[in-house]
Amino acid sequence: MKERNEKLMINVLPQKNAVVGAARWKYLKKRSTATTFVTALLIFLFVVIASALSFAGWIDLTKYSGHFYRKLVNSSIRPQVLEYPLDCDAWNKTNTCPRNYPTSYRPLNPSNSTCPEYFRWIHEDLRHWQKTGITREMLEKAKTHAHFRLIILDRKIYVERYPKKSIETRHLFTMYGIVQLLRWYPGKLPNLEIMFNTDDRPVIAAKDFQQPNSGPPPLFRYCSDWESLDIVFPDWSYWGWGETNIRPWRSMMKKIKEGNKRSSWKERIPFAYWRGNPNVSPVRKDLMKCNVTHNQNWDTLLYIQDWTDQSKKGYKESNIEDQCTHRFKIYVEGWAWSVSEKYIFACDSPTLYITPQYYDFFMRGMIPQQHYWPIRDTDKCRSLKFAVQWGNNHTDMAQAIGKAGSDFIHEDMKMEHVFDYMYHLLNEYAKLQKFNPVVPPNAIEICSESLACLSNGIWRKFMEEALEKSPSNTEPCTLPPPYNPQQLKAFVEKKANATKQVEEMEDEYWSSLNKSTSLAFS
Repeated sequence: MKERNEKLMINVLPQKNAVVGAARWKYLKKRSTATTFVTALLIFLFVVIASALSFAGWIDLTKYSGHFYRKLVNSSIRPQVLEYPLDCDAWNKTNTCPRNYPTSYRPLNPSNSTCPEYFRWIHEDLRHWQKTGITREMLEKAKTHAHFRLIILDRKIYVERYPKKSIETRHLFTMYGIVQLLRWYPGKLPNLEIMFNTDDRPVIAAKDFQQPNSGPPPLFRYCSDWESLDIVFPDWSYWGWGETNIRPWRSMMKKIKEGNKRSSWKERIPFAYWRGNPNVSPVRKDLMKCNVTHNQNWDTLLYIQDWTDQSKKGYKESNIEDQCTHRFKIYVEGWAWSVSEKYIFACDSPTLYITPQYYDFFMRGMIPQQHYWPIRDTDKCRSLKFAVQWGNNHTDMAQAIGKAGSDFIHEDMKMEHVFDYMYHLLNEYAKLQKFNPVVPPNAIEICSESLACLSNGIWRKFMEEALEKSPSNTEPCTLPPPYNPQQLKAFVEKKANATKQVEEMEDEYWSSLNKSTSLAFS
């Protein structure tokens, strides 16, 4: 108002008083100009401060921009979505899932990156239904083996449980993982129905469905083998395994990275390390024969893990991040594929991979001599001995293998890509459905609250830790195309040849050693 009055005064003063001196006139004009400058400067400073505050996340600009995301002052920090924590108070009052979470999202940084190579196996796992599609009849046949049916319909998730008892809380955390996928990519999952089995070994034998148009029942699980048609899916432990005190995958990756920094690879114990329960399979019991004793030295240090005893001790001796202390880590299957696989690979040490029977969703993308060192399952002790000797005599190459395997896990297997794999697998599966999904009468809606708020102790803790509070900041990676027959043949042969080369080196090593021993005693 003061400025306005002064401007008016400047305009009318000459008319009202013609005797105003030139000095007075210059003074008023100079003052008016200064006031205008100060006002403009204040406006400029306000805009700068407001912008800074909004970039720092202090002022929420979403109501002005129509966007879910807040901007951050540090461009290296992932832009944050408005957070939606667990609302157990509302759940306890209504026993209904909240409706405040976004049903769609618009990522601030859309991604057009291509998914890792192992995503191509999605096409192979679903190839058996490419010609026939998936009918309602096929789906219902899978019910015989399923622990639960999961339905996604109109952006909601429902579950129908079956009498078949699941091992521990696998079913619970698998459901929770799919709920988190819907939070991560709200509105992007199609309507679908799947049958899920949470046991270890596959059950849909390929030999039973060799006739044309004999579509096998589609059954999801954590692993399969080359003689089965079960569809592989990320296991429950990505969201936590309470029974063994293993935290959700995001947290475990961070912890293992910290563990890797405690010692450089060349400073680590120059032996092969394994810790686990040998009583779950004959192959593990056979491995224990390779342990170091006073009478033999196979360059291995093998430890029996008693989970009951560890639970009493608070798992102080079983932290995975504390086990990155040896130059070599051993992977061996249990009753089927083992959850331990990803944690073993993550340690920056070459994984000595005993020939498996089963595979999970990512292992088919890893290559011998590049990501791991293959070990014969028929002659474990000598094969392990050679691997350790070779690695300790070729430290640069061995270290590179360990780093490549670890990088694969930390980069290609980060949680964002686990979600992307789930997303693409379910979308490609839904394209094959020849029926409209429906919610069975016995099914119930599930959400983060219905699963976490009713859990207690470490299970509740891990669910809270694994909760996706905001949608993804990017679009899903782009699914690579399926292998053509020539590409698939070349890839399989590449892996087979790499393994064969190691076996030939191993045979030569032991042959030379035996000759040297014979000469020494001759």
